Amino acid sequence: MRKFFKIYWPFALNYIKSNFVYKGRFYLFILRKFLGMFIYYYLWMAIYASSASDQLGGFTRSEMILYVFMSYTISDMVMVGISSEIGSDVIDGNVAMSLIKPINYRMRLVFQALGVMLYRAVVPSLFIWIGLEIYKAAYLGMAVSNPLTILATLCSIVFSFFIFIFFDYCFGMLAFVTTYIFGMNIIKNAVLNFLTGKLMPISFFPEILQKVFAFLPFSAITYVPVMIYLGKYSGLQVLFQLGKQVLWVGILYLLGSFLWKKVEKRIVILGG
Repeated sequence: MRKFFKIYWPFALNYIKSNFVYKGRFYLFILRKFLGMFIYYYLWMAIYASSASDQLGGFTRSEMILYVFMSYTISDMVMVGISSEIGSDVIDGNVAMSLIKPINYRMRLVFQALGVMLYRAVVPSLFIWIGLEIYKAAYLGMAVSNPLTILATLCSIVFSFFIFIFFDYCFGMLAFVTTYIFGMNIIKNAVLNFLTGKLMPISFFPEILQKVFAFLPFSAITYVPVMIYLGKYSGLQVLFQLGKQVLWVGILYLLGSFLWKKVEKRIVILGG
């Protein structure tokens, strides 16, 4: 295990360092993140202001404020795409160099994404979370999250990261068939905004769609961690949701291994 991290941890560390080196990109990232969150915030506040009910989809106005900021923060933190890099590696031929190196191609991509996730977890997700806790107590009159809820949310976020990474790895295998997945990536990201619950909580959809979404792994990426944070799940429900996340991590990992063995036999290098 020590040797494993000694080999792959530098990939994560290099991505953390690179994000701090380019200050212009750093400030633009912060600005983009806050603009996106406040656009969602004002949109939902307008919806609640025009509604005669105090609750929509099982969420009060105060809970929706927390949902908006946490869903956007968590999704931006865990949804670190690697399929586009796989596509680039296929097009320019870098995948050939990766295959002859004594490292696992998937693990390299995972640790690169892990570096991005850790960077985003600190800047600015940690400060947003602290700000939300202060806002809950000072302005919304809600209790501060207890340590068990925070711990369960953090565990769920970690599992969410691996679910998305392994799913995106499987999606990236399409690059070996189509050789260009830029357009498909745009469609994928748009669809995932709905399936993960980032744009709208899953509870707003019809009941039959909720059951379908609950069966798929995508709701576990954003919706589940936020619902755990908001206390929408009881103790046993939290354990069930965490267990389901672990199950999907294993399924997607095995699926990625299966797909890699299939495409490895038909790799065509276009550049290099």
